[in-house]
This record gives sequence, structure tokens and C-alpha cells, in this order.
Amino acid sequence: MKANVIRRTVAALALLAAPLARAAPQVIELNQVPCQFLESEDGVNQGYKSRKIQDCEAINASTAAARLARAKTLELRPGQYIFRVTNKSVPYELGFWLRGAGLVGRASLPSVSGGGLTQGVTKDYEIVLKPGEYVYSCPLNTTPDYRLIVTN
Repeated sequence: MKANVIRRTVAALALLAAPLARAAPQVIELNQVPCQFLESEDGVNQGYKSRKIQDCEAINASTAAARLARAKTLELRPGQYIFRVTNKSVPYELGFWLRGAGLVGRASLPSVSGGGLTQGVTKDYEIVLKPGEYVYSCPLNTTPDYRLIVTN
């Protein structure tokens, strides 16, 4: 009899705890090297050298279109996320900016941004994503605008 009560209590607690376990944010790790996010370009380090933002502006002016055509679109479900961003090897401060794509997306979808990513530093950017099309980039490292799609 006691064993039955214990089993039912454990089962009830497990049912109650299940939504809490699912509610934990999913962590997406992104690593920045000069002028790019590694994961967005299939982990391929293009080997760019940058000592200042203008270096990446010049590099991306001639390479961004072709790289974006090959870049991996991040596909996620709606929900809570932590974007864990690391400055792997850029010798100046970086940031991260995730926002809705286009003017309408920028006005209607959530966004998150921040700076302070000096070389070797990792920061977390927390956001609840809704369905829609987003882009993410580093305006201080002048990366391309990589695509992120959120669908149900």
C-alpha cells in the first residue's frame, strides 16, 4: 500500500516537473573570429586578419554575398534561448545583435544586443523568440547578417 502511494506521488511530481524542465532556455553557442561567426559558416575559419573594424568592412564588401549564399540558416522553434557568444581571436571589443529581418521584422519581433566582448570573453544574450525571420551579426566586427528562422 505504501509503495503504491509513493509511486503515485513520484509520478505526480514527475508530471509537475516536466514543464519546468522544458522551460529551461536552450543555449546556442556562437564563436567570433575576424569578420565572421564560425558556426554560421559551417565551422570554416576564413582566416581573415583584422586589427580594426575597417578591415572587416573592406573584407565583407567583397566576400559577404558569396559567403551568405553558402551560410547555414539557423532554424529554431519559438521559445527561450541563450545565445552564448565568444570573441575567440579578435583583438578589439565585439558585440552581438539579433533582430527581426527587415523594417517590419525589426519593429515587430524581439531583439537582443550588447557589447563588451573583448578577446577571450564569453557573454550570454537571453531572448524569447517568436515565429519569424531574424538576422544576427556583430556590428563592431562587421560580420554579414546571418539568417535565423523561427517556425512552429
